[in-house]
Amino acid sequence: MKSVIAALALLVGANAFTAPAASSSPKTSLNAMDDMIGSVDFRGKEFKFDPLNLAETYPPFLPWFRECEIRHGRTAMLAVMGFIATDFIRLPGEMYSFEAIPKTIDAHDALLKTGPMYQLLLWIGLFDIIVTGPACTALEKGEREPGDFGLYTFAPKDEAGMAKKKESELLNGRLAMIAVGGIATQSIITGHGFPYV
Repeated sequence: MKSVIAALALLVGANAFTAPAASSSPKTSLNAMDDMIGSVDFRGKEFKFDPLNLAETYPPFLPWFRECEIRHGRTAMLAVMGFIATDFIRLPGEMYSFEAIPKTIDAHDALLKTGPMYQLLLWIGLFDIIVTGPACTALEKGEREPGDFGLYTFAPKDEAGMAKKKESELLNGRLAMIAVGGIATQSIITGHGFPYV
């Protein structure tokens, strides 16, 4: 039974990377994605990956999908840095020390028992209520672009430079989303910290 499920999962996974059959009807998903920055791969070539046809099925939600992609990418980039950094340095305090939490992967469970994770949940919840809620309302009304929180201190001054930075952020975020899953998996399987082998 396990081998049948595994074979089925491989077949379904492989079908996600095959080209769809050519159809005579025009695709609105590609037209909708033409206006969006980030339809490139790591080589800089055009790459419009939408295997579930979400852009065609839900065109009004495209800005929301991009907002989610950017937000998860930013969170994943921070998570990758956090996973690696905490193998070498820790916050001051006994509950964060290497003696209390020898492996980074065990920090979640250990800090749930002592309480700091609840405070983190509170602050992230407040951020979502105070900042994310109004930002998403403005996004829905077309008053702001996905991922734009008005922080332009280190932003390039020209449009071409800004578009390149946005593409770079999307590509790095996509890589980080995959990387954090790999780091967590390797950390659990091997029981080691960085470099997780």
